[in-house]
Amino acid sequence: MIEINLLPSQRKKKARAGVSLPSFGEALKTVRDPLLIGAVAAWILVLGAIAFVFVTEQGKIRSLQQNLTRVEAEHRRFQAVIADKRRTERLRDSLLVELRSIRRIDADRYVWPHIMEEVTKAVPDFTWLVGVAAIAAPPPADPDDSVTTPPVRFQVEGRTADIAAYTRFLRQLGESPWIANVVPGATQTVVEEAKPVTSFTIQATYRAADSAYIRTVPVAESVR
Repeated sequence: MIEINLLPSQRKKKARAGVSLPSFGEALKTVRDPLLIGAVAAWILVLGAIAFVFVTEQGKIRSLQQNLTRVEAEHRRFQAVIADKRRTERLRDSLLVELRSIRRIDADRYVWPHIMEEVTKAVPDFTWLVGVAAIAAPPPADPDDSVTTPPVRFQVEGRTADIAAYTRFLRQLGESPWIANVVPGATQTVVEEAKPVTSFTIQATYRAADSAYIRTVPVAESVR
């Protein structure tokens, strides 16, 4: 006689429940070796530490790459700034050299006008000039001194009908802010137009006066 069981079995119920995961707790209960358990735990810790270090180092690498990109951009910017600064410094040095040359030329241009004006203003009555000439400067003993402009030294030759006027002429030349080192030369009596007069020579040095004695005027006023 054939029997049919209409009630589902326990095995069929488990099959219909789906795929079941293994129970690690039961698996660990079956493991009795403590060394194996320790080794597994150690591997788990090591793998966790490696993962933590990997993630941390990846974050540091990304941060360093960002800093490197920023520093490279700053480096390129500062290189351009330094190049502009050096170009500006070369231009400034060139302008300073030209300005010094212009000032030197401009200063030498007014030397003799100052000398003639001061000598003329210092001439007293009964005194007249025969000549004003430059005295050649001796060559420098040191070759390096040749780059500096030597002081302008000049000699005045004149005549006077009054010896007191000669001494007054010396004093007034010495009081000029543009003339220094006034040294009287030899004097002698000569005859001009049937009259005895005193011939004299004076040597002096030109010097730049203090700014308090310098007065500037507009060009339009100076040519009137």
